[in-house]
Amino acid sequence: MNITNMYRIFETSLLGFLGGYLFYLLDLPLPWVLGAMTFVMLWKGFTKRESYWPKTIKNGGFIVLGTYFGLYFTAETFLIVGPNFLSYVFLTIILIMISIFISATVTNWINVDKITSVFGSIPGGLTEMTLASENLNAQSSLVVIFQTVRLLTVLFIVPSAIVYFFSESSGNIGGISASESFMYGGWNYLWFILPIIAGILLQDKIPAGLVIGPLVITAILSISSADLGSIPHFLLITGQISVGVGLGKNISFADLKKGGKYCLVYFAIALILIIVSFGFGTLLANFTTINLATAILSVAPGGLIEMVLTASMVGADPAIVSALQLTRILLIVIFVPPFLKWYFRKKVEQTAA
Repeated sequence: MNITNMYRIFETSLLGFLGGYLFYLLDLPLPWVLGAMTFVMLWKGFTKRESYWPKTIKNGGFIVLGTYFGLYFTAETFLIVGPNFLSYVFLTIILIMISIFISATVTNWINVDKITSVFGSIPGGLTEMTLASENLNAQSSLVVIFQTVRLLTVLFIVPSAIVYFFSESSGNIGGISASESFMYGGWNYLWFILPIIAGILLQDKIPAGLVIGPLVITAILSISSADLGSIPHFLLITGQISVGVGLGKNISFADLKKGGKYCLVYFAIALILIIVSFGFGTLLANFTTINLATAILSVAPGGLIEMVLTASMVGADPAIVSALQLTRILLIVIFVPPFLKWYFRKKVEQTAA
């Protein structure tokens, strides 16, 4: 690594820390993630300087947070999730169908084709939805833009709304309960080698493997008789800054400008899906044993990391949110693209006939 790249890493790290610290002082939700993301995104947009953030640093942040989430799991988590699993899957499928219906309907009034519109608004991973849309000859550049609009809308609105309505305490350390104390674990930290290896091996094998791998392995260790050490607060904050910087680096003002007036349309769609998901979360809480904050965060069309960190801020159950959000991610990434491919190809064949 040359001196120029080292300087750019330092510059980007400083921006991420300053953004996170400012958001923390202002007592905003997910300060270290959203603050870092905002500062890097604005710096890149206004100065035209490309931020340098090696993939290994961002991946390290994902592994740290995935491991941390896994520590929340207990045997009771599965006793709660198990009986409510089918109800959650049903509500998630309905939410996906609503997303498809709305995004297909708006194409009657805007100059965007249905395939691009659907892939641009569905609450799945940006990368996965973009790749899937390319196979159907959609306008992948617009899919990236609309998914970015959806991502920003969810990241800023859902945590803020949840914290406003459910926060039990104003004191938090970057989404980490201030009451948590760090205890040095000594040789027990050797257990964490296993989640790290899982993250590295699965990063290209399954969606969000860098988070899911460490989370699952740590959850198994946590439920077993293994005595795991606790993760230092500074490492958790560093992991959040790393993820936030990675998000901000990938958001471009130029891309948002390309979307133009249509960005408002997809902002509105994202807003509708958030409102619907909050309603579904309320239903889930009323018909199951899951409390309201946990249920809403589990159904919300947000990112796994952001929803679990929000859960840790408001007294919800991060383990249940992790398990159900993982289910939603896998459901969308594994089943939705093939279904949409089949659906749109069938439409094309019917039109041709």
